[in-house]
Formats: sequence, structure tokens, C-alpha cells
Amino acid sequence: MFCRLFIDPPASPSWNMAMDETLLESAADGGGFSLRFYRWQQPTLSLGYFQQYDDRRQHAASLNCPAVRRATGGGAILHDREITYSFTVPPGDRLAVKHVTLYETVHTVLIEALAVYGIKASLCRGEGRQRDGKEPFLCFQRRSPGDVLLRAVKIAGSAQRRRRAAVLQHGSLLLGRSPAAPELPGLAEAAAIDLSFDQLVQTWLSKLAEAFSMELQPGMLSDSEQRRAEDLAREKYDSTDWTRNRGGKTHAEKSGHITINPPL
Repeated sequence: MFCRLFIDPPASPSWNMAMDETLLESAADGGGFSLRFYRWQQPTLSLGYFQQYDDRRQHAASLNCPAVRRATGGGAILHDREITYSFTVPPGDRLAVKHVTLYETVHTVLIEALAVYGIKASLCRGEGRQRDGKEPFLCFQRRSPGDVLLRAVKIAGSAQRRRRAAVLQHGSLLLGRSPAAPELPGLAEAAAIDLSFDQLVQTWLSKLAEAFSMELQPGMLSDSEQRRAEDLAREKYDSTDWTRNRGGKTHAEKSGHITINPPL
């Protein structure tokens, strides 16, 4: 299985979300697999698709950070000292059909990568919802089956979105505590080890390639993909209407061609 590999420099919030959506669209149109690791130009709060924008007032430490709305569900994420990844799978592949397998395999392989550095992480197996049914605002204060835990600390989580039977899975691994989310420890605090973005990405992607029998090829957007990502960044993810109100339902959402899977 051939897979495009993107290891991107820090980019704007709107570009990061637009590129993930573009890769999902390309997969749905027969464009194949894409694996992407990326960073952010500045600490950024990404809201889950269903979250209310005004709820960000619950988190004072990130109020001065720019906000963007993801196309996936789940809680808000403060993107700063972390690895963010996305993996897009075309329709018909077993990983697109068995989305739970995709979710757990990516996280299990991450646990194997962390073990290379002597870090003993595990998958969350139980439900972590509050008794009153209310979830914390921040994703990394929630617990769902399949999350990656280091003892009681959640260090990685992911979410999925479908489009015409193609699947986008993206998520975050916290490398260290951010001043914009001081209540959340990362690997540096929970494991007392500082791993760089490049160091851990190389270990993780090599194990992903082995687990999925992927032949990784350096990725480059086609001209049409580049234009589409630029349009999405400008017209959707930079839009106040989208960020605050989800911009209303698109035709694909109204016709049922899009499915959002929150963290499992």
C-alpha cells in the first residue's frame, strides 16, 4: 500500500485544518492514503465540531490564543508542545470499514514507539464520562476507550470524520505542558523525558509503516489540492461564522454524506 507522507513545518490554524480536509476529499475521490505530521505557528485552541464557541470562556489560560473549529468531534485541544497527525484512508479499504481498528492500531503503535524510549503507556479501556453526563471542556481532561494513558495522565487522543466512505483520523500527542494549558502535563512531565518532534515522529512513522504494510513516499499536494486547501483555509477555517457557529450545514452534511465520529 502506497502512502503519501507529509512532515510539515509549523503552519496557521486555518491551513492545518484545511489541509486535513483536502486530504480527506482527495481520499474520497480515489486519491489514496496520506499520513501527515504537523505543528502550529502559535499556541492555538481547536474546538470540537459540536462545541459552543462561548464555552471557551471556561478556559481562561487560552483566551488570548487564536481559535479554530475542527471538522471532528470531541473536546477542545490546546495545540502547542505536541505532535499533531492525520491519516486519511480511501473508501473500500479495510481500515475505512473498520474504523475502530484504525483508531486502536494507530494508538497501539504509538505505545510501541514510546516503549523504545522506556515509556510504558497503555490504552484506556473504560468509560470516563462524568456522573452528571457533563464532559470537561478540554479533550485531554476527558477519558474515552482507546485514549493513550501514561498512568492516570492522558497523553494522546484522536477523532475521525468520514466523507463518502473515506476516513480522516487526526489527533494529538502532548510532548510537554503549555503555558496556555498549564493543567495538562505532557510526556516531559509525566515521564520525565524530553522527546523532540522529529525524534518521536521518526520512530512512530516507521512503526506505522510496518503495522499497515505501507510504502511511504514524500508527499506533495497537486495543483488542484493546493488550490482547494487555500480556498478552505480562506473561506471556511478563517471564517468567523464557521469558528463561532459552524457556518450552517453544508450540502454534504444535509444529504448524510459526512459522518463525524468523536473520540472512541
